[in-house]
Amino acid sequence: MIKTNHQHFKIYKPFGMLSQMGSNDSKEVRNKRFLGDLYNFPDGIMPVGRLDEKSEGLLLMTTDGKLSDTINRSGVEKEYYAQLDGEITKAATDHLKTGIEIGFGGKRYITKPCEVQKIDTPSLLSEADPSLRIGRHRPTSWISIVLIEGKFRQVRKMTAAVGFPTLRLVRIRIGGITLKDLAPLEVKEIRVSSQDDISDV
Repeated sequence: MIKTNHQHFKIYKPFGMLSQMGSNDSKEVRNKRFLGDLYNFPDGIMPVGRLDEKSEGLLLMTTDGKLSDTINRSGVEKEYYAQLDGEITKAATDHLKTGIEIGFGGKRYITKPCEVQKIDTPSLLSEADPSLRIGRHRPTSWISIVLIEGKFRQVRKMTAAVGFPTLRLVRIRIGGITLKDLAPLEVKEIRVSSQDDISDV
């Protein structure tokens, strides 16, 4: 069981925020936003995995390093909504499902099979950041993609490899913990019953 003296939070990380608590680089501090700006988190808090600066959505925070390691290594499902440049085809979604070659760490990597489906525009999401300039030149489409791994910028690399670059990426679920009751920038403390049962409050 998870030790009860540990604390766990879920947050809606917005576009343009780094998945780190802060920085010792004074120039970076002036120009960037950090997780530590959102909430008075307890000492020892750490993000569980990361979302890149231009991605948004669900991010877990914990003071339990073992829990963080478990989620990152044990194949817990992570679901994303991705808005793509162009109308994605069935052939492209089928290719994504079966595994696709991407670059990772200077080497070629074949992604594990995953769940992918084309979806309607999600109603639960806030408006996209204006700097993304979505839909200015051509139509877009949305997919839901569920991974059991999390290589660096994996979803973006996968969709680009089949010809439909990701314009907006939002993580909506990690295991049974979801984004649905959070607004951008919101922080909520949660209970995690065990390392094998990553579930919402």
